[in-house]
Amino acid sequence: KEDYAGYCKGMHLLVAEDNELNYEVVSELLDMYEITCDRADDGSVCVEKFCASKENAYDAILMDMQMPVLDGYQTTQAIRSSTHPQAQTIPIISLSADAFTEDIRRAYARGMNDHVTKPIVPEELFAAITRVLKTLN
Repeated sequence: KEDYAGYCKGMHLLVAEDNELNYEVVSELLDMYEITCDRADDGSVCVEKFCASKENAYDAILMDMQMPVLDGYQTTQAIRSSTHPQAQTIPIISLSADAFTEDIRRAYARGMNDHVTKPIVPEELFAAITRVLKTLN
C-alpha cells in the first residue's frame, strides 16, 4: 500500500467546492494527512484566490466541476491563462460525479492533471495527489 502521508503531509491546497457538506468531507480527509486547505465556494472565487496568492502558496487545486459562476472547466482555463507564476504548473485535480471516459478526457484537455470521481474514495484522492506530485518532482 502506498504511503500517501509521506507525499502529502504538510501540503496546502485550494479546494473549489460550492457544496458545504462536500467541502467538509474533503477537508476532513485532507486533515487526516495533515494537509491544510482554503475553500473557494465558486469558480470565480477560486480564480481570485489563486491569482492573489503568493507563488507556492498552494501545492495543488482540487476542482469541483459543477459550480456556480464559473464551472470547473472555465475556472481551470482562467487559472491556466492567468499571469500567476504557477499558472501552467499548479496541479489541478478534478472532482466530479462524471466518470465517463469523455468527461475525464475533457478535464485533461482543459488543463487538469488528474481526476477523482465523487463520491470521493480517500485512497483515490490521495493516490491522485501523489501522482501529480510525483510528476512534478
